[in-house]
Amino acid sequence: MTKLETDDCTLTIDCPIEPDPEDGEALPRRTHNQKIAAWGETAAAAYLRASGYEILERNWRCDGGEADIIAMDGTDLVFLEVKTRSSLKQGFPEEAVTPAKRQRYERIAAYYLKDHDTPTLPLRFDVIGILVLGEDRCIVKHHVNAFGVA
Repeated sequence: MTKLETDDCTLTIDCPIEPDPEDGEALPRRTHNQKIAAWGETAAAAYLRASGYEILERNWRCDGGEADIIAMDGTDLVFLEVKTRSSLKQGFPEEAVTPAKRQRYERIAAYYLKDHDTPTLPLRFDVIGILVLGEDRCIVKHHVNAFGVA
């Protein structure tokens, strides 16, 4: 079980991953990263539900790319990018959201709005960074309205 710690919310969920392996017996890097990413998206969805969000889509794909999570926060339609890391060797997880990724998320939002009959809603782009600290702990940083439409 992993405890997700945030400023105003703590919850416990299953954690099928471990911190970044240092020894030569570790899983291949790609497999390890894929497991961490999938677990992070599940943890982020659990955190969002516990925070009162309604999850509309997970891993929604279109010609513009893929949105990790699309959710409603009250009346706001929120597109969430989730970044999970098991070490700080390459910086904090949320630092991996580049200007190019932000532009891609804006395109994804346009595709989603075109494909779904949604009323006019406030639109928001959030980033959730998850740092796995150990088998039973991780830190969740939720950056609300992390970037806007250019």
